[in-house]
Amino acid sequence: MGIPGRFKRRSFLKASSAMSIAAIGSTWSSKLWADGHLPDPQSVLDEISISKYVREDYRDLYGMSDDKPIWDNSKDWIRTVDWEAVRSELAGTTVRFAIGAADQESAAEGLTPFEKLSGITVELVPIPDDSMYDKVLAEFISGNASFDALQFFSPWMGDFAAPGFLYPLDDFAAKWTLPLDDFYDTYRLNYGFFNGTMYGIPFDCDIQMVHLRKGYVEQVLGGSIDKVSSVPTYDELIRLSAELNKVEPGVAGVGLMAAPGFWSTYTWEHIAAQAGMMLFDENWEPIFNGDAGMKGLEIILELAKNANEGHAGAGWPENRAAWLGGQVATNISWQDSGTQAMRPDQSQIVDDFVTIYEPRIDGGRFAPPNIAGSTSCVSASAQNPEGAFLMLAFLTTSSIMAMNEANANGVAPGYKSVLTNENLHEVSQPAKVWADSLEHAWCAPRLPGAFPIEQAIGNEINRAVVGDITAKEALDNAVAAVKQIMTENGFYAGSDPVEYAAAAPGLYVGDGKDLPI
Repeated sequence: MGIPGRFKRRSFLKASSAMSIAAIGSTWSSKLWADGHLPDPQSVLDEISISKYVREDYRDLYGMSDDKPIWDNSKDWIRTVDWEAVRSELAGTTVRFAIGAADQESAAEGLTPFEKLSGITVELVPIPDDSMYDKVLAEFISGNASFDALQFFSPWMGDFAAPGFLYPLDDFAAKWTLPLDDFYDTYRLNYGFFNGTMYGIPFDCDIQMVHLRKGYVEQVLGGSIDKVSSVPTYDELIRLSAELNKVEPGVAGVGLMAAPGFWSTYTWEHIAAQAGMMLFDENWEPIFNGDAGMKGLEIILELAKNANEGHAGAGWPENRAAWLGGQVATNISWQDSGTQAMRPDQSQIVDDFVTIYEPRIDGGRFAPPNIAGSTSCVSASAQNPEGAFLMLAFLTTSSIMAMNEANANGVAPGYKSVLTNENLHEVSQPAKVWADSLEHAWCAPRLPGAFPIEQAIGNEINRAVVGDITAKEALDNAVAAVKQIMTENGFYAGSDPVEYAAAAPGLYVGDGKDLPI
């Protein structure tokens, strides 16, 4: 299995920020350590700033400056950890960091500050992007991986954690006071923990949202858009997209990602979650072909009548191009469709769009979907697991993640202290709705075989979208395929590789909470 094309979001925009994903192979820090010349930590931290790491044109566009912080220093791990203690224990050691080969060049500067702060040298282990999963898995199986640390597509967590390929991080997180309570629960639980043990630090923290073109939608509605009430339900989005389909030649009523495989799965999960859909029961039996799953797919089939040309073959790259190019009037996509649409160098619809609160479904719930994303982990065979943990904590710290969002490079923060920051709201249009939504997020469990499951479901959904089979046939076929994949991965044999009770708290975090809208 190659690395999902979804990962190309980062490499596609890799020039946007030196901090977007990083590793560097050098002997720079070890030489300085040997000479006793490591700089004062505060001088290094002062350089990790908006003025140094956010693009100048974006700073000018939104009046960003170091005087208007987009994170909270009291929550920013790199500014609270004791770097002198780190140096006393680990300076002079080396961390080997696996990274997609396409990101090598853009990563060259990313970890220089970490090396200065810690005295730890980071060596790059490049892995071809199109074979990341296979290469990493082969090295794990060998028992002697060539890397200490890696960042990967979060649905792979179960494949790597269940067999014992990942190093438990609970003790390191406690020792170095990683601010886990600042992560939204959906990211902490699904990107960080597996079967109750911490194996990861959330990295690219995604959510899917609904975006509207203001000019077209206001023309149909006859007034300004309210983020809560203008499109309160998916029935209204169906009606609205049909009207929008007639507004201007070349502009479709709605943008959909319905390509075979996980693209279709993500779109369906997004909508079906609002109907109350869960993928499995407490015995890990697939149940998504019930009424809620059917409702989600039926809504997709109705929206497809008003969708962008080629939607049945569209994944994120095609959807992004259509949205930012002004070819769709509404869009179901990730949160960065809202941030990137603000940037004149990326978008033709600047100032003519808005991200709204998730539409609802009668009898369902408010369940914005945490879909895809990536996590940061340490290999069980790491030669320097503690140094690897510290490096990953540096890369995922709130200030760096906030600046990724300011640079609109597609690497999304998962911190409460970042997404609720009013200064960030000025440079990330979806951030306020995004932050409110995360308190009610839905997420698929990170199971062994999770990615093949996503592929199998999406292949059947795509067949329904193109009219080869009915919606019921698609979901029934998908249930049979998922049951087989689960069986092949050790479920239903008396001792499941994942305890349902351990996964359940992360599947829907909105129970018992007041709605933000």
